[in-house]
Amino acid sequence: MDDQNGDAGVARAAEPEDLARLLIDRVNAGDLDGVVALYEPGAVLALPGNRVAVGHDAIRRFYGEPLASRPTFQPGEQLPALQYDGLALTCTRLVGGGATAEVARRQPDGTWLWALDRPNVRE
Repeated sequence: MDDQNGDAGVARAAEPEDLARLLIDRVNAGDLDGVVALYEPGAVLALPGNRVAVGHDAIRRFYGEPLASRPTFQPGEQLPALQYDGLALTCTRLVGGGATAEVARRQPDGTWLWALDRPNVRE
């Protein structure tokens, strides 16, 4: 379920599991700002080569080039989130192999954003 009460009617994650679906929708639409909005302002995203992107500007740079080519991603098999005290561990088995692992945090308005993201646990 998503909450439409956010920025100008933009869908927001009402549950931690919504984040993966929203990511796929926004990547497939080429919506760079929408992808970045799924992360907390200081979020950490794991990059290839044991590097990280920290914060919205770095996450935007990481996603910018791939989204410009308008990729099409298929949703994987999302496992139920594990929740504890405003935190949630989300993970998805990717189509074609591999998996993701993320930590989401409940925001003051009750929606969820990713704080930590490892888009491919094999890297």
